[in-house]
Amino acid sequence: MDRSSPGWRDFITKRSPKRPPPQIGLLANNPSHRSAKKTLSVDSPAFTPATLSVPSKSSAISSQAVNAAPFTPRGLASTVTPIPQAETEPATFNPAQIKEFTPQQTYDISTNPPANGTAPDAQMPYDPFSMSSVADAMPPAPYNPYLQADNSAMPSNGAAYYQTQPSFAAPAQPLQYHLYAPIGPHREDLTPYQRTVHDFFIPNSLREDLQRKSEATRQVMPNSGLPRLEKEKYHSLVPLDTNNNKSAAVFGFPSWVYKAQKEDGKYYVLRRLEGFRLSNAGAIGRIKEWKHIYNGGVVSVINSFTTQAFGDSSLIFVYNYHPMSKTLAEHHFSPTNRYAHRAPANEQVLWSYIVQIASAIKAVHGNNLAVRCLEASKVILTEKNRVRLSGCAVLDVVQFEANRPIHELQQEDFLHFGRLMLSIAANNQHISINAKVSIEQLLRAYTPDFRSAIVWLLTPAHVPTTKNINDFLASISSHLVSSYDASLHANDALNTVLAGELENGRLFRLVTKLGLINERPEYDGQEKWSEVGERYILKLFRDFLFHARDPVTLRPQVDLGYILTHLNKLDAGSKEEIRLISRDEQDCIIVTYQELKKQIQLAFAELSKPATVVKGGRY
Repeated sequence: MDRSSPGWRDFITKRSPKRPPPQIGLLANNPSHRSAKKTLSVDSPAFTPATLSVPSKSSAISSQAVNAAPFTPRGLASTVTPIPQAETEPATFNPAQIKEFTPQQTYDISTNPPANGTAPDAQMPYDPFSMSSVADAMPPAPYNPYLQADNSAMPSNGAAYYQTQPSFAAPAQPLQYHLYAPIGPHREDLTPYQRTVHDFFIPNSLREDLQRKSEATRQVMPNSGLPRLEKEKYHSLVPLDTNNNKSAAVFGFPSWVYKAQKEDGKYYVLRRLEGFRLSNAGAIGRIKEWKHIYNGGVVSVINSFTTQAFGDSSLIFVYNYHPMSKTLAEHHFSPTNRYAHRAPANEQVLWSYIVQIASAIKAVHGNNLAVRCLEASKVILTEKNRVRLSGCAVLDVVQFEANRPIHELQQEDFLHFGRLMLSIAANNQHISINAKVSIEQLLRAYTPDFRSAIVWLLTPAHVPTTKNINDFLASISSHLVSSYDASLHANDALNTVLAGELENGRLFRLVTKLGLINERPEYDGQEKWSEVGERYILKLFRDFLFHARDPVTLRPQVDLGYILTHLNKLDAGSKEEIRLISRDEQDCIIVTYQELKKQIQLAFAELSKPATVVKGGRY
């Protein structure tokens, strides 16, 4: 067909898939196509219903809600979230939640109805007070306060935050221990007067151990559900138990251990006996006798009281807090490999335990008391080979009515002491069944002296004679000397580290003085700090110390040895001369460290004078 013919334009109009604007208007005026037009344009005001069952419906639904219609199953229309709940939802559309409506596999309404039913609607912006049914349907997750949870793996909906069991909020970022002077390869090419950077700081192992203890001490648990003891002024309780198993084998009542902070800022351990009812007020008075015991092998007893804050009648014992400690049961009886077997303890370690526990028993028996709680689960390890008795005074209150003779209880302490050490040596926590067999096996891995000490502890005394802790200490005197010598070496090592930190503190005070003196706004315009003033050299020394550049590469000189060298000379007031150059290289001054130290002392003394109003209204 020729394009110049009259029928060419009509042919193009019939074949073109896109209608010109006049054709759209004709289609809109056609009654047969009016319903189709409504489904294609929700923004046109001509198709807004005149009356609605809910007046605010049009204002609460965004225009983008049309995209969610194909994902709503028609078979679950009766279970969709009611309209009154949708009224409380904000009108803002959140694109981040589109992924909740995208099936990851072939979608089938008959087989996977909940995948895109009411659950995605509940995951839209929600009112937490209207989601009780969803929260009750969530299974409670087992709680572990020591687990560093991954925040990215937490559920996307809000129901998990309203479970019966509260979730633990992990720290946003753990401490970066490797950022503090990591130790590199050991250098052998240093002369006697040279030192590495790490020689100026405490060892990494000791530093990390102290930092972890500090982190554990300040650990809190938001929304833990644990009460606040208002009367006794304890708050911020954190459970220290590693499992949720209730065990009443030792005290006769289920016991729990918490870390708590008092209003005086100090941290304590609260041992709670669940379901205990105090029938005799004199039982609490036994705590006063334990307050007089001051021994390095006994966790100090602070106080004891009863409370109803946990929902029952509980008895609370307050002890000193030793962070990052664990029981001997956790340290020696927990499996370390896939065969659930742990190597036997070293004999020197066991002798260290014996000496420390014997010293603690001597202090307790000397005050006419008995330990009564020498169990592996109640003796804690606070440092390397450093043990303490942590369950003292509990049985004195719980079994106060029994009124057993004190000498009988003290004789039982020796028996419990021997069973404890035998169980650790035999690597068997339940040693009371085969005690004789285990004693015979000691000679295979341990010396006769160790076996003799265990046999003495386990052998009852012949009536009317009784055992005495002093006799036991006399029999192991050689090992007492070895343990004491080891403690002296450990003390010397700590003193050496402390001496290094003393030097660091001295230099830190000097740097602090420089920071307080230099670039103070109230000194602007004063003649002393001008380019012709006597304290101008302090500004130049600050640039000389912290803003130095390498003379070859002209890169900033980041050298700790350079800074420490000049700070030590400045602190000593050396008469060595240095050359100070201004930033514009127009001024060059040669001074001694002695002159610099004098100006620092004068400037800091002026700054430390009693507060008086100076220029600018500052104090």
